[in-house]
Amino acid sequence: MVQLKSIVFAKEGKPIRKYLRTGFRDSLRIFVQGGAGGNGLPKFGGVGGNGGNIVAVGKENIDLENVYRSNKSKRYIAQNGRHSSHNFILGIPGEDLDFEVPLGVTLITDLGKNLGEVNKEGEKLIIAKGGTGGHSKNGFLGTKGQAYPVKLDLKLIADIGLVGFPNAGKSTLLKAISHARPKIADYPFTTVRPNVGVLMYKDSRQILMADLPGLIEGAHANKGMGHKFLKHVERTKLLLMIVDINGFQLSPQYPHRNCLETILLLTKELEMYNETLLDKPSMLLINKMDTEGALSKFEGNKKHLKNLKDSVKSYPEEMKPTKFLKFCDIIPVSAKENVEDVEVVKDRLRKMLDVLTELEAKEQKKEEENTNLYEDLRKGVSEKGPALV
Repeated sequence: MVQLKSIVFAKEGKPIRKYLRTGFRDSLRIFVQGGAGGNGLPKFGGVGGNGGNIVAVGKENIDLENVYRSNKSKRYIAQNGRHSSHNFILGIPGEDLDFEVPLGVTLITDLGKNLGEVNKEGEKLIIAKGGTGGHSKNGFLGTKGQAYPVKLDLKLIADIGLVGFPNAGKSTLLKAISHARPKIADYPFTTVRPNVGVLMYKDSRQILMADLPGLIEGAHANKGMGHKFLKHVERTKLLLMIVDINGFQLSPQYPHRNCLETILLLTKELEMYNETLLDKPSMLLINKMDTEGALSKFEGNKKHLKNLKDSVKSYPEEMKPTKFLKFCDIIPVSAKENVEDVEVVKDRLRKMLDVLTELEAKEQKKEEENTNLYEDLRKGVSEKGPALV
């Protein structure tokens, strides 16, 4: 009877939520092996065929979960080259094994060697070379192909990364500003996997914005979503920090943080993970301005927001970052209630990205000019006389 009860209740238990069944993969370990080279034929000087390569091919609109499902064994072994024979003096090479990977993947061996990145649709990267066919210089014996475990590490490629503590309104903003349909609710950690939305403009311009799982204090040390969130910020061009004007409290065990402290702690988490993130262009949104008393709170914090470094001198050292994000804009908004606020943000983001693109183009041109100057100088000097080294 006891056994029967346990079976019945096991079946009637809560179903596992979908995201816990499938989850969002941003890393995957696979095994790759290039094909072996075929043997040569000493009698006639025949050459064996080369082994096939393992090739990663960039593909839009897929993630690592798709890669896993397409090959659950996680083993990729290319075809061997054919041996040389009387009929085929030149052995037929083995076919390459191509497999699709999402854009933004970095491929790393177990020993830490970076094999490269795949960032564009159709871009190909050989991650394991096939062996060489047998010939006179290697005793007509084909060699083995490269074989090792490889880690696929995904970092999302987006123009804008949304940064904020849980329940700050990131998903609400993304839904209002783009074509994304993220899950939204009035409790922390609604977002359990990154959502990427597309900001569409009347002239067909498109901008990608990523809403990533909410940070908590200690995320740099891999607490909460930890590195699962932070590594995705690295590829974005612009950071959009969003905070609740009323502050944030994760749970009763944690202290309540006001708006200013929230900005401070978010900046600290970014710095502790990777200090260079604070060099990225950024914008600050003060959200939930439709709530009671929000306007007076904003007015009281306005002067502090414009000069964060001096405003937080009295705070404990463990809360203060060594440097701060330089916000190009600080905008109070109601992402949920005010459509006009959302349009203002959308317009400002585009302008910031356009200016950033122009500045990057100028910097690249300067580098090219400096390179040309160096080559012209070297050429001019060499015409005057032979180089000493």
